[in-house]
Amino acid sequence: MNLYTNEEGEINLIELFYLIRSKLWLIVLFAVLSAAGVYLYSSYMITSIYTSKTQLYIINRSTEAANLSDIQVGTQLTKDYMVLVKSRAVVNKVIENLSLDKSYEDIAKTVSASNPSNTRILEIKVDYPNANMAKRIADEFANVSGEQIAKIMATDIPEIIDEGNLPTSPSSPNISMNTLIGGIIGAVLMSGIIIILHMMDDTIKDSDDVERYLELNTLGLIPIEGKVKVSKSKKKKLKKSMQKK
Repeated sequence: MNLYTNEEGEINLIELFYLIRSKLWLIVLFAVLSAAGVYLYSSYMITSIYTSKTQLYIINRSTEAANLSDIQVGTQLTKDYMVLVKSRAVVNKVIENLSLDKSYEDIAKTVSASNPSNTRILEIKVDYPNANMAKRIADEFANVSGEQIAKIMATDIPEIIDEGNLPTSPSSPNISMNTLIGGIIGAVLMSGIIIILHMMDDTIKDSDDVERYLELNTLGLIPIEGKVKVSKSKKKKLKKSMQKK
């Protein structure tokens, strides 16, 4: 006869709720420790990155007045610029002009180019560990890419709309967001550990467990005797009463 039923594998949500509530202090403690650990790691172990952005306006002055053909050509040139701005000729020229002790690969991965939708504006963004150098590199990319690409493509040099900004705070890491995520992950992880340990614990603790797992009714409970501390005065009174009996 199988004394165990399928209820053994079912999850009692109410029971888990009270379990989590009883262990809430442990979950909160682990969440705080996880958040603190992520905060310290993000603050002192991860290199801060600063972002500077500059904008170029792609033009094509084939005539004094801009026409539809000029606009279409300018739009296409913007897409070409996005590729050519990271060309080896442009990147190496920037390294040479700024006397950077970096390789082509090191500088190329710090710069990115984008084109806002339906515009002839080219945005050049530089991510660098130093705020001042991020601005200098962005400005140099704007100048060099404009000259080099205009020369290669035999078109007008694009005009600089905005010079690179001097970042006042790092763009990454986002310490506040990382700390929040670390706390949430810590709370979820500890909750999962508590639930798993509870589900793996198959020991019978009370009469409810007997009825649930063995399908037997309990007739009564036998209390476990424990040590009770008795004061000296009570001991004397108890001893005298025993002697009278």
